[in-house]
Amino acid sequence: MTEPTIVKCPTCKVDVAWTKAQKYRPFCSHRCQQIDFGDWATESYSIPVDPTFEDGQLGEDD
Repeated sequence: MTEPTIVKCPTCKVDVAWTKAQKYRPFCSHRCQQIDFGDWATESYSIPVDPTFEDGQLGEDD
């Protein structure tokens, strides 16, 4: 049998085994999962984007 993959909990950085038994993976607990969800919901996290259009380039009339 192979050893399970070990990942770090994104919230608290504790080691977590990536197995079916760990129902909150990659988080260590429901609490850490909810903290992460809350950070996304309050927009503490964001995905950086580089705007490709300038004002007026979307066919909008001025």
